[in-house]
This record gives sequence, structure tokens and C-alpha cells, in this order.
Amino acid sequence: MAEMTVITHTISELCSYTGVSEEDLLEIVGLGVIEPQLTQNEHWIFAENDVVIVHQAARLCRELALDWSGIAIVLSLLESNRSLHNENIQLEQRLAKFISSDLS
Repeated sequence: MAEMTVITHTISELCSYTGVSEEDLLEIVGLGVIEPQLTQNEHWIFAENDVVIVHQAARLCRELALDWSGIAIVLSLLESNRSLHNENIQLEQRLAKFISSDLS
């Protein structure tokens, strides 16, 4: 069985990759936009997906000129929109199957 490699990043790596300051990163974490994991030494580490989320947050911050709490709300609304969109697609597929089996 193949082993899965989990990529994690330290605070400094995440800040370096995303261009976000440590102060801003602390605020982003405080708002619950991303959730770090603790190492055995009680240091924060971040998953690879957190890099993507912080990149998106930083881009939204630049483009919309919102503070981090506003960005947290926007990201939450975008996630809700994606979830509802996916649910709608699934329901449309189920309806199409139901209609096609009913016509047979």
C-alpha cells in the first residue's frame, strides 16, 4: 500500500509563500479562516490547503480593500455558495434519473 505524504508548512514558510505578515496570519487564524495544527513542540504547522486559502484571502484583501474580518465573511460565503452549487448539481442529476426512469 502506498504511503501518503502530507505537506505541512511552518509559520515563516506560510508567510513567505503567501506574502502575508505574521501579524496578519495571527489575525487570519484568530478569525478561524484557517486552523493550524500543533506539533509535539507546541509549534503551529499548516496544511498545504491553508496556503491556497491564505493566497485567496490575500488576493481578496487587495482587490476588495476589506479588513481580515470582512475577508473571513467573504470566504465563508464563497464556501457556502460552492457547497450549494454542488448540492444543486447532485439534485439535478437525481431528478434527471428519476424523470428518465419514470418515462420508461
